[in-house]
Amino acid sequence: MARYKPKKKSRALRIVLFIILLLVVAVAGFGFSIYHNINKTAKNIHSPLERTPEVARPANLSLSKKEPFSVLMLGVDERSGDRGRSDSIIVMTVNPKKESIDMLSIPRDTRVEIVGKGIDDKINHAYAFGGVEMSMNTVEKFLDIPIDYYIKMNMEGFKEIVDAVGGVDVKNDIDFSVGKKHFPEGQISLNGSDALAYARMRYDDPRGDFGRQMRQRQVIQGVINKGANISAIWKYDDVLDALGKNVETNLSLDEMMDIQKNYKGARHKIDQYQIEGQGSKIDGIWYYLVPQEERERVQGVLKEHLNI
Repeated sequence: MARYKPKKKSRALRIVLFIILLLVVAVAGFGFSIYHNINKTAKNIHSPLERTPEVARPANLSLSKKEPFSVLMLGVDERSGDRGRSDSIIVMTVNPKKESIDMLSIPRDTRVEIVGKGIDDKINHAYAFGGVEMSMNTVEKFLDIPIDYYIKMNMEGFKEIVDAVGGVDVKNDIDFSVGKKHFPEGQISLNGSDALAYARMRYDDPRGDFGRQMRQRQVIQGVINKGANISAIWKYDDVLDALGKNVETNLSLDEMMDIQKNYKGARHKIDQYQIEGQGSKIDGIWYYLVPQEERERVQGVLKEHLNI
């Protein structure tokens, strides 16, 4: 009996299938490695809070049911022996059905009631007085919405996060320089050091702190966009290392995975807001004063986005 000789086409097919099998096994192993390292980083940055909310939800939040949620982002300048102050205060509300994120910057000099301290003071002093818990409670009362989660970021370490995702692209609307670095008007790419300088500049901006807040939101949006890109997977070690050293949150890994699964469409539409007010001195101290009507307007926007 003559031996059967497989056709070249069949041999080629088997080779292709074998290569695909090897790739699947390699990717599965890579995926396990990613999950293992993500799990480790998530545990390192996880810092839950025990607090009594100023604005309670009528029922417990369920991310698995795709309910809207809110996050307080605090950019903190921490110094040795000093808790520091929250240099950047941003509230994000995420609505999966609307597939959108609302991002509100609160000027750090805004005069508010500091919950737990019993005084009216600049909102960024809440962190200096009582850390994340007092900041969350103070922002909650000021905006009259529940704050579900927080993300605290070391501003000096923020440049490491930007570098880890491969830099960010922003549309700069004002020509300016910081030191020897020039930021021309138009679409520009920023590395970590440039992004930090870009986000912090305010004295050469006629809009003052509002311009700075806008640039902070731009950089954060750039990180969100880059972090969601498939190319970021290949830099996951750098990303996780930067997050582990510079970020703290009460989000658990399970909650992060629920957000990735149920809310990822929201990142494609990010609306940015600011609070209108005016600067004034009280007892010789400069504050940013927000009229009650403006405060209620902003509260209404956020409440509608949270479906409350």
